[in-house]
Amino acid sequence: MSPYTLITLALYFALMLAIGLYAWRRSSGDSAGYLLAGRRLPPAVAALSAGASDMSGWLLLGLPGALFVSGLVEAWIAIGLAIGAAANWIIVAPRLREASERLGNALTIPQFLANRFPEQGTLLRLVAAVIIVAFFTVYTAAGLVGGGKLFATAFAGALPGLGLSDYMLGVVLTAGIVLAYTMVGGFLAVSLTDFVQGLIMMAALVVMPLTVLMAPGTGASLGAVPQEGFLSLTHGLTTLGLISAVTWGLGYFGQPHIIVRFMAIDRVAHVPRAGWIAMGWMVVSLAGAIGVGLAGRAYAEARGLAVPDPETIFILLAEALFHPAVTGFLYAALLAAIMSTISSQLLVSSSSLTEDFYRLFLRRGASEAEAVQIGRLCVALVAAAAVAIAADPASEVLGLVANAWAGFGAAFGPLIVLSLTWPRMTGAGALAGLVSGAGVVAGWIALGWNRSLAGGPGLYEIVPGFAAALLAIVIVSRLTARRA
Repeated sequence: MSPYTLITLALYFALMLAIGLYAWRRSSGDSAGYLLAGRRLPPAVAALSAGASDMSGWLLLGLPGALFVSGLVEAWIAIGLAIGAAANWIIVAPRLREASERLGNALTIPQFLANRFPEQGTLLRLVAAVIIVAFFTVYTAAGLVGGGKLFATAFAGALPGLGLSDYMLGVVLTAGIVLAYTMVGGFLAVSLTDFVQGLIMMAALVVMPLTVLMAPGTGASLGAVPQEGFLSLTHGLTTLGLISAVTWGLGYFGQPHIIVRFMAIDRVAHVPRAGWIAMGWMVVSLAGAIGVGLAGRAYAEARGLAVPDPETIFILLAEALFHPAVTGFLYAALLAAIMSTISSQLLVSSSSLTEDFYRLFLRRGASEAEAVQIGRLCVALVAAAAVAIAADPASEVLGLVANAWAGFGAAFGPLIVLSLTWPRMTGAGALAGLVSGAGVVAGWIALGWNRSLAGGPGLYEIVPGFAAALLAIVIVSRLTARRA
């Protein structure tokens, strides 16, 4: 391992910690400051924070790996995500920013739901908090798997393992750095680091595919990949496959770590500007990730390069084509993608444990200072659980992300959209949708119907989960409204 690479990474880690300390000095000592930055995020910071916390290591590992294996047909996931993200900024963002402040100045999604439906407030907060913590622990584990794969692939034997494998060393170090700035600086630290990490990610995803395509022989090999329909958007695409891919976009409406950024934007009038910035960043980044997968396959074919784990193609290309200092920057981009999401997930999980469990059931009279300290403790506890889940190096980033994304999208997606747009929705309907969405997703995964259905290809679990939640909300709301 080149010292240039290690120095670049050390500078990146130092920058993240410095931002954490800066945020700690700027933040107020109350829950509103620690969990939502006092609702003072500028549009650009909110936009890139939402984007960076959204994409995670999936953007540089999972998506390029899928394109590397199956070709351009996997780009339908990216298309569905772009459509869903745009709809989220148009439908949810302005309404949630206004309603969350108006209805009791809610600091968390469960708090907002409880304030919106006070007749079921306590139960809604409890069930929502349980779902958030359960799915986010798995989601955080997916990010740590990405960190482990980076270290196992790029740093094998380069760092003292302290009795740990290279993979577990990567998992532990990734978790440790994120914990340091998240626990200290709270939401402001997470948002500011997301902003910087988002810029690093986008730069890497522009530079990487262009450099790979300019490598001798790669461009010609792209059209000659020995796989039928490799550059086709429709080759081998089934109806269920198309539905499963594009419906990833439905998940945006229910991702707490993304929509909480809407609640923190400084003014409702700034939401459209933030949306344009976020969508520009997203389109460029997704296109770059697709380019990495396709160009990476061509590069590997042209040189007979063995790629045992397709999800590491970004790492292999960084090592093969760039000066060690630039390689360090590219590794930093991958870590940025991983860490930006992990920090957001840890903080949202911590906020639910603190505000929707500890202060609701254990210590109603807890002071603001006590709540902040409990929040920091909860960050560490969720991180420890995620490290345990991520201990298996055979875990696939895309698979873990897909399960967690579907769980949130189905449980919270219809609930958030209808709570903001349908005045006749009731608390009983909200609770029914929350339980139905999460339950159907969990059951669908347990039965394996996301992999195989009736002897054919499976259907992504977000589809039945989202539909079940939507129906449950509408039916139960109509029934309970008539009884009122």
